[in-house]
Amino acid sequence: MSKALVKSTSVIVSMTTISRIFGFMRDMVTATIFGAGAQFDAFSIAFRIPNFMRRLFAEGSFSQAFVPILSEYQKKKSKEEVQHFINAMSGTLAISLLIVTVIGVLGAPWIVHIFAPGFETQGERFDLAVTMLRITFPYLFLISLTAFSGAILNTYSRFWVAAFTPVFLNIVMISSALWLSPRFAQPIIGLAWGVFIAGIVQLIFQWPFLRHLRLLPRPRINFQDPGVKRVLTLMVPALFGVSVGQINLLVDSVFASLLAVGSVSWLYYSDRLMEFPLGVFGVAISTVILPYLSRHHALESNTSYSLTLDWALRSVFLIGLPACVVLAVMAGPLLSTLFQHGHFNGHDVLMARKSLMAFALGITPFMLVKILAAGFYAKQDMRTPVRIAMLAMFSNMALNAMLIYPLAHAGIALATSLAAILNSSFLFYFLRVRGFYVARDGWKLFTLRIVMTNMVLGVWLWFGSGDVQDWITHDVIWRLTHLAFLLVSAVVIYFAMLWLSGIRLHDILIREKEWIAS
Repeated sequence: MSKALVKSTSVIVSMTTISRIFGFMRDMVTATIFGAGAQFDAFSIAFRIPNFMRRLFAEGSFSQAFVPILSEYQKKKSKEEVQHFINAMSGTLAISLLIVTVIGVLGAPWIVHIFAPGFETQGERFDLAVTMLRITFPYLFLISLTAFSGAILNTYSRFWVAAFTPVFLNIVMISSALWLSPRFAQPIIGLAWGVFIAGIVQLIFQWPFLRHLRLLPRPRINFQDPGVKRVLTLMVPALFGVSVGQINLLVDSVFASLLAVGSVSWLYYSDRLMEFPLGVFGVAISTVILPYLSRHHALESNTSYSLTLDWALRSVFLIGLPACVVLAVMAGPLLSTLFQHGHFNGHDVLMARKSLMAFALGITPFMLVKILAAGFYAKQDMRTPVRIAMLAMFSNMALNAMLIYPLAHAGIALATSLAAILNSSFLFYFLRVRGFYVARDGWKLFTLRIVMTNMVLGVWLWFGSGDVQDWITHDVIWRLTHLAFLLVSAVVIYFAMLWLSGIRLHDILIREKEWIAS
């Protein structure tokens, strides 16, 4: 395995883990102060809409289209041509984002009505959501430019900067909840201003690193630039590609708004826990392999391309399956320990537990979607993942309609997971059929070993966690100590079982001699 690839992934995992820890601290603070009522329902919608659009446009379709083209420029063009392309792309992106932001701010009532139709038009949740959306929507402009800067840094192997940047979002939001919110008649509005301020801070943080690379953009609006035109051509069909999970989560919010008050919040908190392994490992692996896959494609190195995908898939199964087991079995203890404080009560734990268990089923498929879609985007094939993603999205809508009434908000989460399974299955099928990916030997034995290991892990956690009511009724110290013991023991048992089953380091990493250097 290329040492650079392993090192880059480790760096992103480390930085993202730090960010996620701060993210949990943020969620603990907001759960304590605001709970899971109507006000936090409104904030969830106001934050999720620009955040969804950021992942759809900036980190979704744009990054998947921009990184392969920039990687090609890096390999085949002069430094001056690369700078010219970055200047044109930054100006074109900025003016497009500005137009979208203005439309979003002016059209906030209609947007909330579309994405949260269950909020009464004259009710508190609706009015609050509109007010806060007008504050948070400019975050789309700021964070998309941040993602653009991060894509440049990632292409030049400065992975840690973009991975560490979200720490500032969590720090600013924690500060806003504690010190800014009490200064508003409706304290939740202070949290919305925290989102806006965090966008500014994150963008400014990345500028010195771009300047160090001598790639700080000097924006020029030029829709006719050849590189810009290629990015836009690839970007348009990719809108539903790797971001289909976010589309499905937003669709979930639409359906959840039709349910009991608190449903949006229960889905939010369960989604936050589900996003931990997905954000730390799934995003890290896909972020690292996209530039590598793009370079292998540009150099027509098909063997290295396939080996990179194989390494990524094995890594996903090694990380994604135990994450699924832990979150499914330990849903109640995790939610109770992290969030059961202040206004977030035992009933909220039980409700969020249902949706987290359903989300857990989709963790590995969500990770696979990011990896497998990157395999197509690196080859600048946008149509295949788009078509598959649209099929998954419509399947998610149909499943929502079928499952929402018997299972309420848990049915919404289950529909999302089932749609992710469908999405990842079709992506994998077409990668194999078209010869983009050829599996290395040993997958059958590897699969058997990893499944047996996770069965042992699940049994241990099932008996070790006990009744969820015990977690709800005991004090914080009891919950913290018991959770710490279970999680530490889970790590020890998992890696011990991997070793006993015969999985070694060479089963995880591709040997140097098998690797064709990039």
